[in-house]
Amino acid sequence: MQNRRTAVYLLLILSLLTGLFTGRSFFFNLSYLFGGLLVISFIWAWLSVRWIGISRRTRARRAQVGRSLDEVFIVRNQSIIPKLWLEVRDHSDLPGHRASHVVPVLGSRGSYRWYIETPCLVRGEFQLGPLTILSGDPFGLFLSPRRLGVTSKVIVYPATVPVNHFELPIGMLSGGEAQRRRAHSVTTNAAGVRDYVSGDSFNRIHWRSSARRDQLVVKEFEIDPLVDIWLFVDFSASSLVEDPSLRRNERGAIIPTSQAIPPSTEEYSVVVAASLAQYFIELERALGFAAYIPHREVYQPERGNRQMTNILQTLAVARSYSNYTVGQMLTLETPYLTRGTTLVIVTASLDPAWVSQAQILSRRGIRPVCVLIDPSSFGGIKSSEEIRGILRLAKIPTIVIRKNDDLTAALGQRPI
Repeated sequence: MQNRRTAVYLLLILSLLTGLFTGRSFFFNLSYLFGGLLVISFIWAWLSVRWIGISRRTRARRAQVGRSLDEVFIVRNQSIIPKLWLEVRDHSDLPGHRASHVVPVLGSRGSYRWYIETPCLVRGEFQLGPLTILSGDPFGLFLSPRRLGVTSKVIVYPATVPVNHFELPIGMLSGGEAQRRRAHSVTTNAAGVRDYVSGDSFNRIHWRSSARRDQLVVKEFEIDPLVDIWLFVDFSASSLVEDPSLRRNERGAIIPTSQAIPPSTEEYSVVVAASLAQYFIELERALGFAAYIPHREVYQPERGNRQMTNILQTLAVARSYSNYTVGQMLTLETPYLTRGTTLVIVTASLDPAWVSQAQILSRRGIRPVCVLIDPSSFGGIKSSEEIRGILRLAKIPTIVIRKNDDLTAALGQRPI
């Protein structure tokens, strides 16, 4: 296109100079023709990207690794002037997202749509947009771009694997099954209703049943025998080990090469944590979560999908940039844990100092379980034999995860 325009410029100058030297009107008319061609082509290219409307519709702002993100684009010609061709360039940073498209002829008030299905290969928060519209004149002399700066965010949750069984240590509290004993205080287990008695708290009144019976009715609660579970995930920079073949972009996101879990202790920790969180939530256990990603993220024990969503959103953007080691995290976050709590620690740290902190928690009645991501299998220099021996001496149940392991089978094995 640049060469064509340069050729027209040269012909225009040559015609004008020839007309000046010869005085013949033919060459002046020829120069006017070339000048008019340039002006008309420029105006045509400018008008080609005006009065164009583009909408992009994303089925959901959340996706998950292993699934796809679906989008539909609609281009509308809002003028009566037909558009010969349009090129829509998408500048999204979602890996593998190829939404750029060439739009054929758009008639007066016409529209065109296309669909994009992008497989999600990498977790994280990504930007959709902006867009650039390009078009030109029929002679191919000018190319006119128009940038649409509207953007939106999409978050890709980490992948999860099915966990059929995860063995927890026996807690200090009795139970594990419903005890069917009434509680005087409000708990999470509502057992039924009864008639209101003078002295009952107003927050225990069940208003729907009261309206149905035309008398005050209060809720009764049962003792909840199941202890809380806390999930601590280590994202310290000192424990990060990655395969030398792993590549990242300028934002720190992994450049995917396959659909397998990237060979990084960080990525394996994320998948293990997300899978365990899903397992405990599906069992309707009260699950708490703590991680430095690198900023502090702590969620108090809760049940239900909202807690699962909070954990997945945190794990989606987690990076191993924290200066706090797993031992320091245990020191800072565990003073308020109650006796009988089960603590699941997901880490790749080989520092024996955090095991001493876990032993202190055991003496307080907290039951730690370690899921150790073996860094030596990812190319780490130091062997994990020493830390595993220390964990055995400390009587802390440990499950070892190595590179390319079947996580479903590995998490279902008996801790050592």
